[in-house]
Amino acid sequence: MTAPPPRLGSVDALRGLAVAAMLLVNNPGDWGHVYAPLEHAAWHGWTPTDLVFPTFLFIVGVSLSLAMGARIEAGQGAALRMTVVKRALRIVLLGLALHAVGWWLMDKPALRLPGVLQRIGLCFGIGALVAIQWRARGQWAWIGALLLGYGALLLWGGPLDKAGNIASRVDAWIFGPHGYEWDPATGIGHDPEGLVSTLGGLATTLLGWRCGEALRHGRRRALALMGIGCALIGWGLDAAGIMPINKNLWTPAFVLWTGGLAALGLLLAHELIDRRGWPPVGRSFGVNAIAAYAGAWLCTVLLEGFGLMAPLYAGGFGWIDRAAGPDAASLSFAVAFVLVWALIVHVMDRRRIYIKV
Repeated sequence: MTAPPPRLGSVDALRGLAVAAMLLVNNPGDWGHVYAPLEHAAWHGWTPTDLVFPTFLFIVGVSLSLAMGARIEAGQGAALRMTVVKRALRIVLLGLALHAVGWWLMDKPALRLPGVLQRIGLCFGIGALVAIQWRARGQWAWIGALLLGYGALLLWGGPLDKAGNIASRVDAWIFGPHGYEWDPATGIGHDPEGLVSTLGGLATTLLGWRCGEALRHGRRRALALMGIGCALIGWGLDAAGIMPINKNLWTPAFVLWTGGLAALGLLLAHELIDRRGWPPVGRSFGVNAIAAYAGAWLCTVLLEGFGLMAPLYAGGFGWIDRAAGPDAASLSFAVAFVLVWALIVHVMDRRRIYIKV
């Protein structure tokens, strides 16, 4: 049997920082008062917030490479298939269960079926199966086919506005009222974690796998070239007006731009943490990533569902609103929320409590 690979502090740290950023941007005290960098782009374009989820999916691919790459090379890939499928299903089911709790407690009109964990589960499972079945050339072929095929589908499938793009139209047809947005009068809907745009998410995950392979084999120059090349191509597609950078649609330009930046971030983290011994800030979030995200999401739903969020915010952060304004108060709540969960995962890490889905 192949020995399990050692954990890289850089990967745990980068994953953890992505989770902490998710909690920060998902939990402002007041959604009506959020600083611009902490909001998603309205449609085309990007903000720092738009880098968070693709960085996490990229790290999913990197982590798969580090965990499975050596075993696949040793001919043990077939034994991993059912493990991968079962874990992917558990992640998807956890996402659905969390949405069901929110639907029940917050009296939402319909249960939302797509979601962040659902996308993670699909990309984890399919990405791992692709990596088990195909070697480097085949994996690059998958990445190329996803980028070119999905890009052609978007460009030839209608306008790339919110109502007319083909990804939203297909998702609205599949999910109807069970998507994030839905207008029963027109049949128009949109879900930022929809099924069609998950094609872009899968490309991000596979790109993470290839960068993880470069990291695993010590090819730092190749990792740097992939990062710079992808980022430049993604930026160029957007700047030339060929394909916009758009997180909602997870366009090929978005895949390349965010994947390139994530690769460069991984290279920097590897240099500072693994090679120079810097502390792996964010590691505690990283080793309990899904548990932290799910626990924080459930915490928010319970506070909202039982009517506790508004008085908690007013009582604990109203004075900041009066002293520094509503945007500062809203951000202060988000930071406090992250710090509470940072303490929780730190205690879990100290006690070696790691919840795996």
